[in-house]
Amino acid sequence: MELSDIKTFAAVARAGGITRAAEELNTVQSNVTQRIKALEAEIGTPLFERHSRGMTLTAAGKRLLPYARKMAALSNEAVLAARDDGEPKGPLAIGSMETTAAVRLPPLLADFHRRFPAVRLTLRTATTADLVASVLDGVLDGAFVAGPIEHADLVATSAFREELVLVSARRWTSLKELRAATPESGPTALAFRTGCTYRQRLEQIFVEFGWPSAARFELGTLDGMIGCVAADMGVTLLPRAVVERTAMIGNVSIHTLNPAHARVETLFIQRRSGHQYSALSSFISCLKKEDDVIAA
Repeated sequence: MELSDIKTFAAVARAGGITRAAEELNTVQSNVTQRIKALEAEIGTPLFERHSRGMTLTAAGKRLLPYARKMAALSNEAVLAARDDGEPKGPLAIGSMETTAAVRLPPLLADFHRRFPAVRLTLRTATTADLVASVLDGVLDGAFVAGPIEHADLVATSAFREELVLVSARRWTSLKELRAATPESGPTALAFRTGCTYRQRLEQIFVEFGWPSAARFELGTLDGMIGCVAADMGVTLLPRAVVERTAMIGNVSIHTLNPAHARVETLFIQRRSGHQYSALSSFISCLKKEDDVIAA
């Protein structure tokens, strides 16, 4: 069983299709297809079901995936451990939710770059579900995700605490007014794609407000989200710190929610492994320093 085939299998499972997996692996689609077919031939059973929307794992693929993730991650960790001489340097791949990247990370990343210029840091934004999968697969060294996260193969460090608020167009001056004006289906829910923890919370809030059948509209960027809210296309759920720092703050209304809906902790997750290499250890030291500044 070739390790490259295993890594390709994990990438396709994570991406849900050949095209996105090829982009992630920086290769051509035919190469990805060939490796998946070779792995299926070696194992003797299909690992994916092909359909018009992409590819989903078969029962056999689901059983293989945890092992593939561990093999791919251990391969990456072995290379990093061999290269690690105690001096922070080399590549470091970090993931983050878009909202955290926009507001919380700039001072942290700037401090890290000043202190450890030999580390080649890259940042990728995605949903919490995608980030967790990428850390487990070893594609990312660590990621900022919405808690809670409980997984035997992950270690989580508390990074930031956020207050989530409902955001609407400026003409809705109170939550009571918004709810009274939409008695039947409710406003359109503006959200990031499936896998976003904030989206899940927004859908829970809509159910409690009596709007389970409200329309959903997916957006891919934070600026696009707030712009659509300001244009009165619908409402969304975001951290207060994000909304208050946007240039469009004067065009939206912020509605406070009860603590059960509003409180959320952002965690920094990494794989549980025997070797804590220098670049990642140094990043975590900067993170804890930043958390101390925020707490003070």
